[in-house]
Amino acid sequence: MLTGLNHITLSVTNLATSLQFYQQLLDFQLEVQWGRGAYLSLPGFWLCLSVGEAKPAQDYSHLAFSIDEANFADFAAKLRAAKVVEWQQNSSEGASLYFLDPDGHQLEIHCGSLQSRLASLRQQPYAGLQWPQS
Repeated sequence: MLTGLNHITLSVTNLATSLQFYQQLLDFQLEVQWGRGAYLSLPGFWLCLSVGEAKPAQDYSHLAFSIDEANFADFAAKLRAAKVVEWQQNSSEGASLYFLDPDGHQLEIHCGSLQSRLASLRQQPYAGLQWPQS
């Protein structure tokens, strides 16, 4: 039985540039680094950066990181001051900022949880929304 998300690996073209982005801008903790990669972490999550050909998603696929609502405005301002490229505007519940990393991987910072999203859907359901039968 699966128990949760273990880690995510992203291909990056320049390890030094990506390390700077994820550590200094997104506050990831560097755990270990080697010639062609690194492991970084946030509480309860780890990320592998692996040097190679980066082919970011050309669709809505993205990684969303949680942030407390009290910290969202300052963190979003920090990202915008660093001139991150924003790839989409938020249209769902909870504050979100959608932006790209140096290789064009689509990222998001988001205030909210699965529970807050489900509560929002009870109030404003998506077209064709179906709840499972208990």
